[in-house]
Amino acid sequence: MSAPDPMTAPAIRWGILGAGGIAAKFAEAVKDYTSSSVVAVASASSLEKAQDFAKAHDAGDAYQSYADLVARDDVDAVYVATTHNNHHEPAILAIEAGKHVLVEKAFAQNSLQTEEILVTAEEAGVFVMEAMWTRHLPHVYELRTAIAAGEIGEVTCVIADHGQALTHVPRMYRADLAGGALLDLGVYPIAFAHTFLGVPDKVTAVGQLTDGGVDNQVAMIFDYPRAQASLHTSMVSKSANTAQIIGTEGRIEVDGWFYTPTTIRVVKDDVTIREFDGRVDNGFQFQAAEVARGIAAGLTESPIMPWKATREVMALMDLVRSQIGLRYPNEQ
Repeated sequence: MSAPDPMTAPAIRWGILGAGGIAAKFAEAVKDYTSSSVVAVASASSLEKAQDFAKAHDAGDAYQSYADLVARDDVDAVYVATTHNNHHEPAILAIEAGKHVLVEKAFAQNSLQTEEILVTAEEAGVFVMEAMWTRHLPHVYELRTAIAAGEIGEVTCVIADHGQALTHVPRMYRADLAGGALLDLGVYPIAFAHTFLGVPDKVTAVGQLTDGGVDNQVAMIFDYPRAQASLHTSMVSKSANTAQIIGTEGRIEVDGWFYTPTTIRVVKDDVTIREFDGRVDNGFQFQAAEVARGIAAGLTESPIMPWKATREVMALMDLVRSQIGLRYPNEQ
């Protein structure tokens, strides 16, 4: 099964909460690669920032108030692109205003916040999805297809790393913003392992914390009855950012950056090789289109990125944090 063409998804009108780099990438994806549009953006830090964003990305009207944006009748769905400490309150604000919501990953700061968002969404009957864009990309569709077809036999191991040199980014070192490697970067290898192996029986994690109380890097082993996952994340150094899915009859190599649109190789034990090129521009358009299709179908969650997966991945990150002694100030 191939990834659906984002241009074929129904057209909806987006509002964006947050005006940082990831919001910019989303706005460009919607504008250039879907039939939808961005009609409003809000930045709580300043109206000027929202105005500059709207002008630069053809994002409609600008607000400083999130409440004013979600009150608009012509906003069908809201993309929450704020910092990790501030996902759940804007998400709930939008849901209670009757909006469908796409929440940037990590979905929330912890499982408690995650549950509050999803319970509110269930009561409101709106569509809500975590913005784990990787699940919707062409190469991940191909990975799922290859594994389901038995091309590498039974999966026995997943290896994935996500390391970036982000020592120059102040927010990454702020515990009050839920900074650190795990929620920002480590969510990708964790979610990748979960996609193909599910919830492990046992998690072993070690981490290195900064003086400010966030994680510099974390190494994790997930143990399953017949498989293991070896995962790593770092914000102090750039790694290869590749992944492997290893089976009893071969392996699949995922080129860097494994969680972005990229190429893969299916390498059989008899040394036959099949390649797939999943590179496309941007990549956020696939998750935006998934939201539009879900809304049109009257769904409240995506079959590709269901609430169960969001809950399970968040629970795994909570467990990793407990093992490495990582707590955020508002959790004390």
